[in-house]
Amino acid sequence: MTDTTRFTDHTALVTGAARGIGAATARRLATEGARVLLTDVDPDAARGTAARLTEQG
Repeated sequence: MTDTTRFTDHTALVTGAARGIGAATARRLATEGARVLLTDVDPDAARGTAARLTEQG
């Protein structure tokens, strides 16, 4: 089971977050309580990833 509070009160900056390992890392950090900032060379794709993370809570 994942500890969903491990990164509470922490902020993470994930580069290359639109897809692949970056998106998976952002998802995992968010699941574990972090505030996550996403960046990518494809800003539209990064916004899409951010929207999916927001929808998932």
